[in-house]
Amino acid sequence: MPEASIQTIPLRQFSAPRYWPTWLGLSLMWSVAHLPFPVQMQVGKLLGILSYHLARGRRHICEVNLRLCFPNLSQVEHHQLVRKTFISNAIGLIETAIAWYRDPEEFRERVTVSGLENLDVAIERGKGVLLLCAHFTTLEFGGFLFNLFHKMDITYRPNKNLLFEAAMYNGRIRHYPNVFNRKNVRGAVRSLKQGHILWYAPDQDYGAKHSVFVPFFGNTAATITATARFADVNDSAVVFFSHYRKADNSGYHLEFSPMLENYPSGDQEEDAITINRIMEEAIKKQPDQYLWLHKRFKTQAAGKSARPY
Repeated sequence: MPEASIQTIPLRQFSAPRYWPTWLGLSLMWSVAHLPFPVQMQVGKLLGILSYHLARGRRHICEVNLRLCFPNLSQVEHHQLVRKTFISNAIGLIETAIAWYRDPEEFRERVTVSGLENLDVAIERGKGVLLLCAHFTTLEFGGFLFNLFHKMDITYRPNKNLLFEAAMYNGRIRHYPNVFNRKNVRGAVRSLKQGHILWYAPDQDYGAKHSVFVPFFGNTAATITATARFADVNDSAVVFFSHYRKADNSGYHLEFSPMLENYPSGDQEEDAITINRIMEEAIKKQPDQYLWLHKRFKTQAAGKSARPY
């Protein structure tokens, strides 16, 4: 898959019958992306309610995660949060389609922002900015809206379906100067050394290798250590980027934290704890907008037999 290129990938090569279902899905994404915004939000809500009832496996994962992370919720509150999480995730799929096929300028009036001066200060250092974010359901759309203010490079996980991978790449390369496969560490390092903004989300379970086990919402979670290593490469500034869908679905709010101080500290566990704490505070503001459908606590430390899922 080509990277760091302004050229898109021709999709005509994917004409084999095995790609026809994917073509249908992409056609639906394009169609939904061009509906009126209020209609898009309603479609997302309906899809969320439907998936809540049909996707029992993912619902179980979500229920377990929320019980672990918010143990003080009543049964009714827990049920409501699970349902809202599914709706938020489905709206996030609609927003992904918009991000791939629309222009962020069309949504400028729907965006409010706070802390942009923090990012500007970080950029002025000239050593690159590691822009951290969590896997909110607005992940794709948050990056899309970021283009209204600055440009950044991104990392991503490739998709095994080559047509979907190409469509995803094409949808992103329109907005970002460089789109790096997450295994392309050299590309990401080069981005920071060139003084670019690099968008990085370190909050998923990538296994025990290159991870430390530290608290996340009071539960031990495998947390990757690459975040500190990236920041250390060029003494890059580290800023946390939060992006929320407004409660009435009328628009979006973007937040930029002040630069992290004394980070990295040289202590892998302390650095991982620092990042998880920041993420916790961001997630608590809109807990239904986090990707609780991911098995965040799947990997456990050696000797710990508990399997939450």
